[in-house]
Amino acid sequence: MGRFHRHADGTVHEHHHDHGHDHGHAHDHTHDHDHDVIVHHDDHRDVGDHSGYETGRERIDVLEDIFSENDRLAAANRKAFDDNSVTCVNLMSSPGAGKTTLLRHTLAAAQDRLRVGVIEGDIETDIDAEKLGGFGAQVSLLNTGAGFGGECHLDAPMVAHALEGLDLSTLDLVLVENVGNLVCPAEFEVGAHRRAMIASVTEGEDKPVKYPVMFRSVEVVVVNKMDLMPHLDFDMELFRANLEKVNPGVQVIECSARTGEGVDEWLAWLDPRLAQ
Repeated sequence: MGRFHRHADGTVHEHHHDHGHDHGHAHDHTHDHDHDVIVHHDDHRDVGDHSGYETGRERIDVLEDIFSENDRLAAANRKAFDDNSVTCVNLMSSPGAGKTTLLRHTLAAAQDRLRVGVIEGDIETDIDAEKLGGFGAQVSLLNTGAGFGGECHLDAPMVAHALEGLDLSTLDLVLVENVGNLVCPAEFEVGAHRRAMIASVTEGEDKPVKYPVMFRSVEVVVVNKMDLMPHLDFDMELFRANLEKVNPGVQVIECSARTGEGVDEWLAWLDPRLAQ
């Protein structure tokens, strides 16, 4: 069955989600975890013609049903986390902003302090998932595409599927590294307790006002790649002013995941046990 994807600007197109199983399942976490990385390959191909869609009450009803179903499954994911006393954080950004590098710092700090699982969302490849190996964390990779037409976000059904690769009963924290995109990931609840995003200084000061849904949806904005500031014309004061317009009072952490600057502040926001 096709699924309709609604963007913040009102544009709607259809994606095909064929997971090959029922997402209404309970999570069974009794399997072995002999490997750091567990791979789930899912084919979410774009089968819609992105123009000429009909409008009207019937389409609105369909969209409402789809988002209601996603929210229902997000609530089920949240219950699975709560039942196991696990905190889940949804980490979002544009491609290349530094999510994976920041996660490497996080997993390194978590060793012997916190039991962490990662849901690694990518359209293709296991490159980022492999980078997160070797820290003792459980990593469940979810590729949203198979060669072409991959989804631009993770949604609640995808996260439910990826949870099959994590043993929640042995974890304290689950980090969802969402697909790199400044639009779609903000529109889909996945069951996380908290939302964070990374904004790189290389992206410019205007991104909060150009992509307000993303910046408005989070509790903290990590401004990454601060080590590049001497080489850029990035205006931090203007960036913060633009951010304040769309998400007044949101916490901002200036950080360089390459040098480690500001990482301690990120760890303290994530979990006080990581900042000890």
